[in-house]
Amino acid sequence: MNIRTLRSDHIYRKVAQAPHEEKVELFRQEMLAPFMKKWEIQQIPFKAEEPQGFDVMMLNNIMNLPPNQVTDQVSKEIELISSDSFWSACEEAITKSLHAFPEHGVKLSVTDYLFTIQLGNPESPSLRLSEGYSGDGGIPGYIFGTLVPNAYTIPRMKAALAHECNHNVRYQFIQWDHTVTLGELIVSEGLAENFATMMYGEELLGPWVAKTNAETLNKRIKPVIKEQLQITGFHKIAPYLYGDEIAILQNFEPVHMPYSAGYACGYYLIQYYLEKTGRSIFEATITPAEHILNETKGFWDEETIISC
Repeated sequence: MNIRTLRSDHIYRKVAQAPHEEKVELFRQEMLAPFMKKWEIQQIPFKAEEPQGFDVMMLNNIMNLPPNQVTDQVSKEIELISSDSFWSACEEAITKSLHAFPEHGVKLSVTDYLFTIQLGNPESPSLRLSEGYSGDGGIPGYIFGTLVPNAYTIPRMKAALAHECNHNVRYQFIQWDHTVTLGELIVSEGLAENFATMMYGEELLGPWVAKTNAETLNKRIKPVIKEQLQITGFHKIAPYLYGDEIAILQNFEPVHMPYSAGYACGYYLIQYYLEKTGRSIFEATITPAEHILNETKGFWDEETIISC
């Protein structure tokens, strides 16, 4: 297994010193071009033909620090992600997470992995909702972490990377296309967060789960999501998965769901599944969602009260 690190701190230093008119293209080529295959798989244009067209840079700027804001003013933030120990810890988290699967009998088809950590934009409403850190690992072989570096987010990055590694493994076995359902994404997020807490402890449970209490889960989230598991189309799925605040930010119609409703629901759904079946998180990670949902019909019963 070959795990490569793209040291974003070196790139940020270059961009910070570059003339303003060169920052965007320098960033695009050095930070985003190494992930070209990921963008191609996702059908995201590398560079829009029109000035305000959607491309990788527009996607980047939703939660990450836009390159035109990478100046000497963020030298402190760059310094916080510049130590060898920080990068070693991130690589160790990815190595440990990925190697755990073959150690438990799950042979991975992907052998080459590339990861980096980007500076989050502290002004991003989406990133603020997740308390300053996030990740992206749904395309096998490619993993991003994002954080506004501070004493809270830096120690939590290892769990966030483990979460993304779980996605990276799952989608080596499960096909993702336009027919993906809300049920699949709830299962996927539940698997990823259970894997992260198994690896690094429940004290590092992400805010996308930890912010939901038992009453909200049992009374507001479960009864609604139960009826929506088969919906497809990301514009329909997103409000249930992410909640109304993020749905509105993405110009989707809100559905009266709290922050990251689908993540919290998935986390406790997978706990229910693992306890009911006795299967390991490793086996569950590569199990189709329909099988997991068939085994967990009791989770949705009104009498089944889940403790958070």
